[in-house]
Amino acid sequence: MRAMLLEQPGLPLKLADIPVPTLGPMQVLLRVRVCGVCRTDLHIVDGELSHPKLPLVLGHQIVGTVVTTGEGAEKFQWAIA
Repeated sequence: MRAMLLEQPGLPLKLADIPVPTLGPMQVLLRVRVCGVCRTDLHIVDGELSHPKLPLVLGHQIVGTVVTTGEGAEKFQWAIA
């Protein structure tokens, strides 16, 4: 999948191809349509938070569609686009 990665605070984000996550129980895989970043993400980009787990895909405020569901999350299958 394509993602914008933060490899080091203070540097521009980098477009990268990364593996699609493997689903675990009770998880849902979403295709992200739009994504926002919060102020905490910007603190990481600016190097104001110590020891972030890098590389990092920023943003957790998303609008998306369900691609597939993991075991136990079948109630979301109706939303698969």
